[in-house]
Amino acid sequence: MYHARMRTACIALGLLISLACSSQAQQPGDVAARVGDHAITVKELDDRWQKEEPAQKAQAEQAIYDGRRSALDAIIADMLVEQAAKSKGISAEAFVQAEVAKRMKPVNDTDVRNFYVQNSERMQNRTFEQMSSAIQRYLQDQAQNTAKEDLIAELKKGGPAIRVVMEAPRTALTINPDDPSEGKADAPVTVVEFSDFQCPFCQRVWPTLKQLRMKYGDKMRLVWKDFPLTQIHPQAFVAAQAGNCAREQGKFWEYHDKLFGNQSALQPANLKQYAADLGLDTAKFNQCLDSSKYEARVQAALGVGGGLGIGSTPTVYVNGRMINGAQPIEVFQSVIDEELARAGK
Repeated sequence: MYHARMRTACIALGLLISLACSSQAQQPGDVAARVGDHAITVKELDDRWQKEEPAQKAQAEQAIYDGRRSALDAIIADMLVEQAAKSKGISAEAFVQAEVAKRMKPVNDTDVRNFYVQNSERMQNRTFEQMSSAIQRYLQDQAQNTAKEDLIAELKKGGPAIRVVMEAPRTALTINPDDPSEGKADAPVTVVEFSDFQCPFCQRVWPTLKQLRMKYGDKMRLVWKDFPLTQIHPQAFVAAQAGNCAREQGKFWEYHDKLFGNQSALQPANLKQYAADLGLDTAKFNQCLDSSKYEARVQAALGVGGGLGIGSTPTVYVNGRMINGAQPIEVFQSVIDEELARAGK
């Protein structure tokens, strides 16, 4: 009732989930079919699926979890609202309406105009007067949704203990000793990012990941994995090699920030100039880049990501739990907090 956004996802994924869920209770050793006397197990199906369509399999498993998790969140929210409304002697609808009204921030003309200016490229040459009513409605809907989320968060904080034991799908990842990383190796949460230096969404998510590192400190480790999308980002592969050349001089993260700050200039000459700007040994760096020293390493990283079914960047794993795209910081925080609670931290 209070998580309307799940309805759209469920409609889009309904067939996929309904088909997948029908076999979800089957165990890997269960027989899926027989050909004469030969039994074909569910595990054989999953192994073949993983081999031939790893991305599809990962998406299907994630879709099932996301659908169930949205339903779980909605049920928990309904229960908390019903309890709170009952204590006040009013209906759930009346309770939500009153409590949301208390928390909802009004949308003024300045908010509308600021939104128009900040999103001018998306307005398709329409004037402020043409767009103001639609923007007003959008911002009001956003304010209402935020107020509802704040209400549910308050009810969770003051209500009975909630312990989610449903397991999320996890991907086993290998972290190499020389993979660029920040944070302690034994941190309870490891965040692995498959990324591309020419990807605008990777650039967008980087400040979010930096904020998370600051927030969680020694509780979180951040690991970088190269995944240049060469089909659409022609300079990404050589930029990944350059990142490795900087890594061998102990300056990966500084160089990483330099590249994200200059995404429109990633030609070899630019890459060499950035190394000089950061005080690297330029002779060593230039020789490293010119010789394609790390070409095989980057190619191998692409193979690893492809084997996991990764098809876009950024793809981030939090203790093996996949998060696709430049999501808001709250999405990452929610998963990290769950993982810390799971670890008893």
